[in-house]
Amino acid sequence: MAQPKIAIMGAGAVGCYYGAELALAGLPVTLIGRPALAQAVAERGLILEKAGQKISVPLAASADPAAVAGARIVIVAVKSGDSAEAARQIAPHLSPDAILLSFQNGISNPETLSAALDRPVIAAVVYVATDMAGPGHVRHHGRGELIFAPGPGAEEAAAILRGAGIKVEVSDQARVAQWVKFTINCAFNALSALTRQPYGRIAAQPGAYAMMADIIDECRAVAEASGVPLPANLMQMAEGIATQMQAQYSSTAQDIMRGRKTEIDYLNGEVLRRAEALGLSAPVNRALWVMVKLAENAQTPS
Repeated sequence: MAQPKIAIMGAGAVGCYYGAELALAGLPVTLIGRPALAQAVAERGLILEKAGQKISVPLAASADPAAVAGARIVIVAVKSGDSAEAARQIAPHLSPDAILLSFQNGISNPETLSAALDRPVIAAVVYVATDMAGPGHVRHHGRGELIFAPGPGAEEAAAILRGAGIKVEVSDQARVAQWVKFTINCAFNALSALTRQPYGRIAAQPGAYAMMADIIDECRAVAEASGVPLPANLMQMAEGIATQMQAQYSSTAQDIMRGRKTEIDYLNGEVLRRAEALGLSAPVNRALWVMVKLAENAQTPS
C-alpha cells in the first residue's frame, strides 16, 4: 500500500523538523518554503541537527504552493500573519480529501485558515524547541509531542504521525492546551525578543517572574471571559519551562535577531485585541506588544 503523501506549507523551523522526522520514517514529504530552502534541500538534503548528531535527510522541497497537490495530509506552518495568504495560495491545489493541520503559534490560525478555505482545519498544539541554522538546516533542542483537536481526519493523521515515531494525542481538551501554550508564549516571547536573552537568563532576573505572573493573569482573564478555563498552575508551568529550556530563545527573539517580522500581533497583541473587545484591561501585554512593534520597526528603514 502506498504511503500517504505529506506536504508542509511553511518550511521554517517547525515545518522542517517534523518534515525531517516524517521523511526519516519513510513517508513521502514535500516541504514548501522560500527558494533558498528549496535549493539547499535539492543540493544536499535537509540537514537535521539533533541529539549531538547532524544528518542529511532526503526529501522533496519546492517554492511553489502547487506542490501540495496530491497530499493526503497538509501541515500549515507559516507565520500567523501569513495564514490567509497561504490559504489562498494552496486552495486551488488541495485534494478534496486532504486533511489540513495548523502547526502554528497563536490561537486563531485554524479559524483563519478554515474560513479562507471553507473546509475544516485541525488545530495542533506543538511542543517543540527548534531553530534554523541556515537554509535547509534545522536544529532540534527538545521535545516534539503534539495535541490535535478532534475533527474530520484527526485520528487518521495522528495514526500516521505516530507511525513515524511522533507522540500525538487527540483530545477534546486541545483548546485549553492551545490557550495554555499561547499564554506561556505571551509570558516568554516578548521578553526574550526585547532583551535578546534565553529563558534561563530571563528567569534569573529579579522581578521577571512577577512580570510574567502579571502577563499570565491578563491572559487568564481573557481566556475565562472567552469560556476557556485555564489551570491554576500556569506560573509553575512557566517556571518549569525556564528550568528545562534555559538556553532557548523564543521564536519572536529569533525573528528579531534575524531582522524579520515577528508574530507579536498574534501573541501579546492578540491578548490586547481580545481584552478590548471584552471590555477588559491588559496593560502589561499592551506594553510588550508596543515595544516589540517598535523593535520591529527599528529594523526597517523609514
